[in-house]
Amino acid sequence: MRKITKETTNAFNNNLYFKKSNTEVRILALENGIPCHVGLFLHGNMIAEKHTNKRVSKLRISTCGWNTNTTKERLNALEGVSITQKNFVWYLNGKEWNGKSIDIN
Repeated sequence: MRKITKETTNAFNNNLYFKKSNTEVRILALENGIPCHVGLFLHGNMIAEKHTNKRVSKLRISTCGWNTNTTKERLNALEGVSITQKNFVWYLNGKEWNGKSIDIN
């Protein structure tokens, strides 16, 4: 895993703003001053978003149509995400996936 992916994942998991090269983690909404909606962007496309509150955390991912190794690496670094590829077909957690937006948990 590349250093930028580790830094990105750390920022995303800890609800911190981060920007480096083509990757950015943005705080999209606050609730009582605490981040409750965080987005992970690659080349300006939101490939992951997390909604959190005191009880629930929801993760949604997408390739935004960019099925690249970099997209796959960034998403694979997130908890609960395992993307593999065989014969140009992507598999998310063992099931064929077309890259469209999907909830992970």
